[in-house]
Amino acid sequence: MVDWDDDSPQLRHNLVRALSRIRDASRRRETPTVEDAREWQSATMHGLDVPDSQYVGKFRGEAGPIKEYEIAIGDYRGAPASEVESELKAFEHKLQETVAALDELIPIDKELDADSAMAAINLCAWTHAEWVRIHPFANGNGRTARFWANSLLMRYGLPPFVRLRPRPDGGYSSAGEKAMRGDWKPTVKVFQEMLRDFTVD
Repeated sequence: MVDWDDDSPQLRHNLVRALSRIRDASRRRETPTVEDAREWQSATMHGLDVPDSQYVGKFRGEAGPIKEYEIAIGDYRGAPASEVESELKAFEHKLQETVAALDELIPIDKELDADSAMAAINLCAWTHAEWVRIHPFANGNGRTARFWANSLLMRYGLPPFVRLRPRPDGGYSSAGEKAMRGDWKPTVKVFQEMLRDFTVD
């Protein structure tokens, strides 16, 4: 089996299959939950060589070897494992509250104007950045954050322009570093540029 971090055909296959299911749920406008993300992460790990099977589909801080699993990306740390559960509850509450408001503003099949498109991109950027800040999984947080963004984009009739693999280039990595410090605004700018590039191509 290939390593869980390798850019392998198996991983790409898993990502395509997961995105297809996400697209269907987005079009039905199902209420987003952190359990969705748990399923996405599990689906992307299928058939990959994982250091410990208990890292799959488990949030840091849950029972098992992941209970005290801490994460650092360079100089930046994810939320402490002991706080991941409460962080995810707050994340889910704000996400669902904002989605409910945006669903009213943008009914299904409504043509997006500039303001509603910007509102959708802001939500995608916040959701992506907040997931990156929390970093709830042992691995696959960036991919899951990109799933979140694409899920919400498709919910509001925008194309899923956030590339899953390889990781997007441009200012994406820099925006991710700022997101880990709690600043999600740079992700808005990056997503605006991605949408521009996507529509030009």
